[in-house]
Amino acid sequence: MLHQASSCPPILCLPEIEKPKVVRRSANFHPSIWGDRFTTYTCDNMTLDACNKQAEGLKEEVRCMLMNSTNGPSEILSLIDTIQRLGLAYHFEREIDEILEHMLVTHVGYFNGVDDDLHTIALWFRLLRQNGYNIPCDIFNKFKDDHGKFRDGLTRDLKGILGLYEAAHLGIRGEEVLDEALAFTTAQLESSVVTNTSSHLVKQVMHALEQPFHRGMLKLEARHYISFYEQDETHNPVLLQFAKLDFNRLQPLHLKELSQISKWWKDLDFALKIPYARNRVVECYFWIMGVYPEPQYSLGRMILTKVIAMTSVLDDTYDIYGTLEELQLFTDAIERWDVGETDQLLEYMKVIYLALLDVYNEIEEQVNREGRSYCVYYAKEAMRKQARAYLVEAKWFFQGHIPIVEEYMDVALISTSYPLLAVASFVGMGEIATKEAFDWVSNLPNLVKNSSIICRLMDDIMTHEYEQEKGDVCSSVECYMKQYGVSKQEVVEEFSRSITNAWKDINEECLRTTAIPKPLLTRVANLARMMDVIYKHGNGYTNAETVLKDHITSLLIDSIKI
Repeated sequence: MLHQASSCPPILCLPEIEKPKVVRRSANFHPSIWGDRFTTYTCDNMTLDACNKQAEGLKEEVRCMLMNSTNGPSEILSLIDTIQRLGLAYHFEREIDEILEHMLVTHVGYFNGVDDDLHTIALWFRLLRQNGYNIPCDIFNKFKDDHGKFRDGLTRDLKGILGLYEAAHLGIRGEEVLDEALAFTTAQLESSVVTNTSSHLVKQVMHALEQPFHRGMLKLEARHYISFYEQDETHNPVLLQFAKLDFNRLQPLHLKELSQISKWWKDLDFALKIPYARNRVVECYFWIMGVYPEPQYSLGRMILTKVIAMTSVLDDTYDIYGTLEELQLFTDAIERWDVGETDQLLEYMKVIYLALLDVYNEIEEQVNREGRSYCVYYAKEAMRKQARAYLVEAKWFFQGHIPIVEEYMDVALISTSYPLLAVASFVGMGEIATKEAFDWVSNLPNLVKNSSIICRLMDDIMTHEYEQEKGDVCSSVECYMKQYGVSKQEVVEEFSRSITNAWKDINEECLRTTAIPKPLLTRVANLARMMDVIYKHGNGYTNAETVLKDHITSLLIDSIKI
């Protein structure tokens, strides 16, 4: 008789297989240094109304000064320069444009004939170049000696040397006389600081060496210049009073905008839900104040601040937190741009994705009301390109791949976010930003490319060692060192030359050689300027306790004593 088998085999209790735990990196970014300081804001309307009334009266006085036909060319130039440096030029754009155009036509002979007034010649050159006129730089050859060097006697004219220094920053490639002028004036100004520390002009020199006017943030430069101008015994009291009142009456506008932005950010609760990301919404607003310094662009500041704040969160997600699989899913969701895509995402990514869609829904509602629905396609497509670039860099990191410099820069110019921000900056510019303008800015024209080069190289120079310590993707510094077998110092020197050339190319692109309106070009150039302000001495955005704290305090907390 065969042995009868049991009716069923015994049940084996296998231990549950645990999914491998995801090891996530952390950069340990410091929290916001501002807390809820800007979340609530109330304005003293009575004081503001009185300030506005007084400022409007002074504005008309300044307009009369500008249109005074008895002023000579030198006096007119000096007045325009002062108005611009005090941050008042937006009130008189039409008048200044007309004056400079008239001066270009009628006074070329006058300035060619002024042999010894370096300050006036330099000011004439700089103001016209700033306004888009390609004034020949050979006008400065008259200040050279028989050996082709700038004359020694010029060193006694500190005001003229400072003017030439500022003018030299408007140069384009191939203008050797301006390269020589910059080297000459820099050395002379540095020497003057050592030998004379009491004059208010020397204080201005020290600031110019730190931050040339052409590369500075307009509102921040105005804040500095008001204090310099006040110490000048020859200052015009009407101009000074108007500048102070105008600064103080615009501060509530910016605080109101920042309050709304801060409430939006707080409601997202990213500090709790996305704790690995930088909490820098106040710094983001400061950044965008530099892109849109004029008060009439309130909507642009609001939109672009939200875009850059969301981009910062995406940057940290791709750089330090997400796994490659998660980031691929996230990129796919951004490509499809559909709220239904959240089913594929982890909870932390859902939060980011829905917030991102909400920002762009807000943009869509606004431009549709304005009859500019074409903006939406370009804005979304720029964000898609951004996500693709971030994903490529994430793949490089997870694969341990160090690309050659050319491969790196093709991707890194997009991942700077400057092409994205350039496109988004046009959204807030109204009807002047036509479909043709969006076609132009969306295809990485030279102006956007060079602004992005400045962004990428300054960022990588200042953050290379920090990024490597936190295990980030390779930087252009690392790629260049490996490809060419050179030291970090040699890379920094080479990149510094590239940054200088990028500025020259930006200067050339902003001359009147394009069909794109100058106000649009200014947004892109201002993006480059903000890199010079924020990253000159390190990663001012990430380490917001350093330089940016003082800058933000001076613009958004401290008013000017009248």
